[in-house]
Amino acid sequence: FRFFIYRHLAWALSHLLVCFTCKDASSNWACLTPVTCNEGENHCVTTYFSASVGDQSGQSISKGCAPICPNAGINIGLAAASVTCCDSFLCNISGAGSVKASYTVMAVGILASIICILRVGA
Repeated sequence: FRFFIYRHLAWALSHLLVCFTCKDASSNWACLTPVTCNEGENHCVTTYFSASVGDQSGQSISKGCAPICPNAGINIGLAAASVTCCDSFLCNISGAGSVKASYTVMAVGILASIICILRVGA
C-alpha cells in the first residue's frame, strides 16, 4: 500500500508545471521567481508591453501559470504588446522582448505625417 502512495505522489509531482512568475515588472531580471502551478494550469504565460515616445520608453512584464494559452501580439510602432505561452519546466524565462516598439515604424509614421502636413499646407 505504501508503494502505491509513493508512486502516485511521484506521478502527481512529475505532472505539475513550474513557471517563472512576476507582475508588472520593469525588467526580466525581476521575473526569475519559480512557482508551482495549480492543477489544471498547463501553460506558462508571459505578457509583455512596451511603449516609446521620443526619448522616453517603458516596459512591463508579467509571468505566471494559466489554464489556457492566449497567444497574441500587436506592434503599432509607438507601442507593442504580446502574450506568449509554453508548457515545459521553467520555459517562460524569456521576457518576450522580440516584440518591442519599432523605431523604423515610428520613423515611417513621423515621415508620413510630415508629408501630409506639407501637402495640406501647400
